[in-house]
Amino acid sequence: MTPEFSRNHFELLGLPVSYTVDAAALDDAYRELQGRVHPDRFASASEAERRVAMQWATRANEAYRTLRNPIDRARYLLGLKGFDTGEESNTSMPPDFLMQQMEWRESVEEGRARHDAGALEALRGEIEASRAEMHALLARALGGDRNYDAGCSLVRKLRFLDRLEAEIDESLETFHEEAAARPVRPAKGAA
Repeated sequence: MTPEFSRNHFELLGLPVSYTVDAAALDDAYRELQGRVHPDRFASASEAERRVAMQWATRANEAYRTLRNPIDRARYLLGLKGFDTGEESNTSMPPDFLMQQMEWRESVEEGRARHDAGALEALRGEIEASRAEMHALLARALGGDRNYDAGCSLVRKLRFLDRLEAEIDESLETFHEEAAARPVRPAKGAA
């Protein structure tokens, strides 16, 4: 096992450098690599060999985790191309997306205030449809179009959707917990 830690995640797993990744091929490549580098295989090896095996296993896990998540994969691919998504520092968004953000935020607040799980579930469906559309645009931007600036903007938008969905999930979880904590009242006329 010769350390070649300079290889990127795609190379490490023997996959083409592309936003579009075959999930089954990714899983197979990960299992095959873990089979070769898992620290348990080096239990009787020298301390240095065990340390290298641990480093390899850590790298394999990191590569798999990154490439398995479409947004993380896009961010990583953009980084390989020399682009920073600027998620922490670049908050500029197109006006139409800003308006949509405001509408979604208001809908979350209204649903939360009314304890309307149905409205929040419907909103989640709308967001999931937007997410699917953005992933298709991201695949095109990072694929044939090679429009990495657009890719960065789409990653920022998708991160916003992640945060919004997390807020919806948190609200729904709170609704379920509150419902479970309420005492059950007997029906009128029941003895």
